Amino acid sequence: MTMLKIKDIELANISKYRGELMGAAMLFIILFHVSLPRWDAFFGLRRMGNVGVDMFLFLSGIGLWFSWVKNPSYKHFYIRRFLRIYPAWLIIASLYYIPHFHGFSFKAWAYLIGEITFNIGFWLYDELNFWYIPAIMMLYLFAPPYMQLIRKHPVYRWLPVVMIMWCILVQYVTPIHHAVGHLEIFWSRVPIFFIGINMGEMVRQKQTMDGASIWMIWLMFLMTLLSSIFLEQHLHGAFPLYVERMLYIPLTITTILLLNRVFRRTPKCVNKGFAFIGALSLECYLIHIHFVLDYLPHSWGYWPIFMVCVAITLPVSWILMKIVVWISSKLQSLCKI
Repeated sequence: MTMLKIKDIELANISKYRGELMGAAMLFIILFHVSLPRWDAFFGLRRMGNVGVDMFLFLSGIGLWFSWVKNPSYKHFYIRRFLRIYPAWLIIASLYYIPHFHGFSFKAWAYLIGEITFNIGFWLYDELNFWYIPAIMMLYLFAPPYMQLIRKHPVYRWLPVVMIMWCILVQYVTPIHHAVGHLEIFWSRVPIFFIGINMGEMVRQKQTMDGASIWMIWLMFLMTLLSSIFLEQHLHGAFPLYVERMLYIPLTITTILLLNRVFRRTPKCVNKGFAFIGALSLECYLIHIHFVLDYLPHSWGYWPIFMVCVAITLPVSWILMKIVVWISSKLQSLCKI
């Protein structure tokens, strides 16, 4: 009697279901941002929505590798990334920071311009209003040199290990911690982005994993998820956050591999819904907290707030996306790309 062979895990599905995965990541992030009392039994699991950021970064890294292999041009790369993010960022940053502007000194004006152009408050004081945007723009800046490096010298694909070591130094080496420790939320997310770039070629070449590895994937997923939930539910605020973010690395990859198996089986209408959210993920991220969640009454409860937030955020994000597409098309014609 022979055992039923488990179908191989197709890494190409990471690309095939990229839109759906981005949509799931965006919903995880909204779930994370909806406030919930510490004593609630769902608190630890709700905190796991934070892994949506790591999913974004991992998938972005893979997508950048596809783009770079197709056209390894620094100019083309930076212009395309700029046009995708910057118009939306300038609109939302202006709408948020200008009404909050106080004082008319040169320093105040310089700080306002710095906030709108590259979110200077994040880099100087760990201001987290829109931290993902300056973080991803910084990662985009270093992505082309890294991709060129690993194509020429593949051994440098091990650099994410150095990045993990750096997270430890930032936490525990006092001079480094005093200098850049306030950016822990950025440093601890750098490795997963470059791991995504490293995996880009495997996905592009449509490599597979032995189907039997699904049990290892489930083991890693459950170990990292359950341990992170425990840390958040019982030790929230009592441990360095980078520790949990290191657990997020295997949690991110295994979550994506398992979600691929889900999206292979869900109806097309469900997939289209997730992909629609994924296509608006940048706009949803920029809008959902400070333009929607901040105005919803806490008395409504967790799930009603989440559903109303999604219902309002999506159409507003779609409008913003249309505006940005129009602006980008005009700028593309000027840049001739």
